[in-house]
Amino acid sequence: MFFNLAHGRERPARKGQLRSLWAIHKWLACRRAAAPSRNEWDLMNKLVRAISALSLVAALVAPMPTSCAQQTTVSEYREKANFLAVFPKFVEWPAGAFPSAEAPLLICIFGNFSFGTSLAEQTRGAFVRGRQVEIRWVRNEQALRSCHILFVSRSEGKRYTRIFKAIRGASVLTVGETPDFMASGGAIDFLIEEDRLQFAVNIGAANNAHLRISSNMLALAHHVVTKVEAARN
Repeated sequence: MFFNLAHGRERPARKGQLRSLWAIHKWLACRRAAAPSRNEWDLMNKLVRAISALSLVAALVAPMPTSCAQQTTVSEYREKANFLAVFPKFVEWPAGAFPSAEAPLLICIFGNFSFGTSLAEQTRGAFVRGRQVEIRWVRNEQALRSCHILFVSRSEGKRYTRIFKAIRGASVLTVGETPDFMASGGAIDFLIEEDRLQFAVNIGAANNAHLRISSNMLALAHHVVTKVEAARN
């Protein structure tokens, strides 16, 4: 069964609107650190979740420029960096996925890295559920199990079998960018539809990694492959 996005999101969010969202988000983070009352805490938590969802929506509806191939490629990877920076807010990892309470949340890049500095800039100083977000460029398969989000470049398409074998049983959210990524065992795959960068989710792969993906994120996915459908395929 596939869950499709609702229609009517043709108009992309403006840059000023995005800056306002992040400004409110930072203000709420400061307020939460000021020991508010329980009612204030609950309200601010709801607002933070809502703003995070809006951030994902804004990333999702931004159209891809088509003026030339080079510009499109640059924009594509900038938008992929946007998604990877926001995904951690919508995923829950088991406690055992972290070596300690202070351990960072690691977003790893494996293969050709075309993001430039976009991802590092967007996550600099970012915290998710009290953990600092760190970006790592992984060079060997042995280091993949320490990742929490693993982006696998299309340059590694012939190594999917070895990659998924290396992380088997680990709580790693795998993200790819080729049509056969989810069929190989990946959890999230980027795709371009109607000049927009979107993503698909494989629930079975996420469950196998002991990860819980927010319903808000699933609602924004281009399509969701259910556990039953994945087993059938």
